[in-house]
Amino acid sequence: MNPLAERAIRVHERLLAFYGEPVWRNPLPAIDELVSTILSQNTNDINRDRGFTSLRTKFPTWEEVRDAHPQDVIDAIRSAGLANQKGPRIQQVLRSITEERGSLDLSFLEDLSVDEARAWLTRFHGVGPKTAAIVLCFSLGKPAFPVDTHIYRVTGRIGLRPERMTVEQAHPHLESLFPPETYYPAHLNIIRLGREICTARRPYCERCPIVDLCDYGSARMNVPLST
Repeated sequence: MNPLAERAIRVHERLLAFYGEPVWRNPLPAIDELVSTILSQNTNDINRDRGFTSLRTKFPTWEEVRDAHPQDVIDAIRSAGLANQKGPRIQQVLRSITEERGSLDLSFLEDLSVDEARAWLTRFHGVGPKTAAIVLCFSLGKPAFPVDTHIYRVTGRIGLRPERMTVEQAHPHLESLFPPETYYPAHLNIIRLGREICTARRPYCERCPIVDLCDYGSARMNVPLST
């Protein structure tokens, strides 16, 4: 087995022992998850959820969001940040899906392969690899590994990806290292590690459960890197 893949599995197993089996919120329908993830871009979960709730309160159906006056959508999602960009982006995606499919029902994606579903979603402006992977993994239960800022930072420090690898390149790279059945828990536990211990400004290596599996942490703490 690829040594990096072996380390990825050990990272997953160690985090599983440390944090336990993660449970995210109840899955959203794919179209809801798609809009929610667009709202999450460049903001935190709290602001994303506020914007999403405000949008659904003002417009009970996605058809109403699609057909609304652009300023009304912008005002509804103001709390999610970058509303002037995200509002028109959401409406354009909803219009494009309607033109393509005749409705806003994305259940057909369940019958496609991961690669086919990913390719279909990323054709729309504003839907990148991370957004598509989140919809595939959390709404459709398909084996996709989303790479957000926490995943990108932490896997870089650990040494699971080349330092200069782009976020876009990291998606297929990390999917090749982690077994598909681990994508969901590994994704959530690495994010938790990034938020609580391996933070952007100061990683708390002294209390990290995988310090001996991490290039950065083992060097910083003078701990032999486990092989």
